[in-house]
Amino acid sequence: MIPPPPAGYPPYQAPGAPKKKRGVLIASIALAVVLLLCAGGGVVAFLTLRDTETGKGAEEPAVAVEAFLTAVYKDRDATRAASLVCSSSRDEKKIAAKVAEVEKYVSAYQNPRFRWSSPRVDNQTGDRATVTTKVTMTTADEKVADQDLRFTVVKKTGWWVCEVA
Repeated sequence: MIPPPPAGYPPYQAPGAPKKKRGVLIASIALAVVLLLCAGGGVVAFLTLRDTETGKGAEEPAVAVEAFLTAVYKDRDATRAASLVCSSSRDEKKIAAKVAEVEKYVSAYQNPRFRWSSPRVDNQTGDRATVTTKVTMTTADEKVADQDLRFTVVKKTGWWVCEVA
């Protein structure tokens, strides 16, 4: 048998783990949540505001279509055409491709000329309209090609072309 330790000294005890401070933990979590909400709000604001229309659209739906057709077929100016398209549909690569297609016709045919019937508003409800026209390409050697087009035009800060079918 082992004798008990002398009574004068208490037995050795290892120091306990330091006490965790719950206040610092709670404050850190609250700060992280607030920063996350602020960052989320900033992202939402950016995504909402980046598609706003800049400038002023056309006064009437048919005028918006007329200006778009002029930019694409007569001026062959993709930048000008893009400035007439609503921001939600503005794809500068597609617009540039369409202008390049028209340029290809110009180089492939003898003196092609483009004209179109006066754009006609077929249906208008509030801030949305459907406009139709027929684009005709005529060449110097008397070749003729027609294409019926239907435009969806929306009103925001004026009328903007949003879809061409």
